[in-house]
Amino acid sequence: MSVVEPGAVSSDLVGRVKRILLTPSPEWERIDTEPATIKGLYVGYICILAAIPPVAGLVGSLVFGHGIPGLATIRPSPVGAIIGAVVGYGLSLLSVFVLGLIIDALAPSFDGRKDKLQAFKVAAYSGTAGWVAGIFGLFPPLAIIGGLAGLYGLYLLYTGLPRVMKAPKEKAIGYTVVTVICAIVLYVVIGMITGAIVGAAAIGGGIAASKVAGADSGSVTLGGQTYDLGKMDEASKKMEAAAASIEAGKDIPLTSPDVLKGLLPGAAGGYARTSVESSSGGAGGMGMSVARGDYEKDGKRFTLAVTDLGALGGMTAMASAMNAQSTSETETGYEKTSTAGGQLTTEKWDREAKSGGYTVVIGHRFSVEANGDAESIDDLKRAVASVDARKLNSLAR
Repeated sequence: MSVVEPGAVSSDLVGRVKRILLTPSPEWERIDTEPATIKGLYVGYICILAAIPPVAGLVGSLVFGHGIPGLATIRPSPVGAIIGAVVGYGLSLLSVFVLGLIIDALAPSFDGRKDKLQAFKVAAYSGTAGWVAGIFGLFPPLAIIGGLAGLYGLYLLYTGLPRVMKAPKEKAIGYTVVTVICAIVLYVVIGMITGAIVGAAAIGGGIAASKVAGADSGSVTLGGQTYDLGKMDEASKKMEAAAASIEAGKDIPLTSPDVLKGLLPGAAGGYARTSVESSSGGAGGMGMSVARGDYEKDGKRFTLAVTDLGALGGMTAMASAMNAQSTSETETGYEKTSTAGGQLTTEKWDREAKSGGYTVVIGHRFSVEANGDAESIDDLKRAVASVDARKLNSLAR
């Protein structure tokens, strides 16, 4: 009995997991030719393995709490932790679905075979490493190991795409790179949405009374966090419209890479631009367009990139509407996600390595990101600010 047969859980589930992790190449060959359905992939594989990270994380957070350097261990409220686990699980299932659509839509651009079922096979089985590694969530201090182990999924994607989607060898690498970029953006955005919901729920505030208090103004306050229902509804409609275009195979018009390249300044915050490149790819509504430049000064170097997120812009709009906020500290740095003035921003910085990244999403459509080495995070912020936000907002409209 196949692990992808609808309505059944095969005794070979464990065997499939072992083979895809230890011997991915021959296993992708088997996956390529075996019969399957999208429903079967979900019932017999995705829904089972995708439950590992949220369940392990739920147990770990309730038993051990979350330790923050310099502060006491924090234990979330049971209700908040359960809500977080359920939301995380649901968005994990959604991410597989969207990634499958991305893989299928990109296939013709790299002379691959456009086949939704085959694309969903790749999306499903390439997630195996991350799901299995989620078991480390049982002990929160080891969760970072699980995250690193989950990066093995990128290799699974690299080995699976050319075999299952039949992309020519000379174009397989490009296909993989563009898919990985889309996947990373997808997972970051979904992570922001999860963090926004979990963060609010973990505070433990009551939603019922707040809902009544904010009903007339079109907003809801949960755990001290206020959400604009109008903005959330607008973001939801954007996501629905994008999904409809993807399903219909319609292209969402993207900004020309040359236009984006023209937005990259010759110098940013005293760092001189040493190179610049641009590219675009994708079809069926899942394309992306990007321009990036390298900047250097006194041996330090970072990359400044402007990306038209296309259909994924609707998801950033939802994260922004949900007022995404999260902060984590390490001994040498920090990571932070925030929403200010309707713009979603993320930043991370390592004080010892003097390296990090800063990203701003403009007009719920364009990502402006600076990543690399600099004297301080302020240098990266100045680089992002050097890109004409007014022009991007105009293009977004």
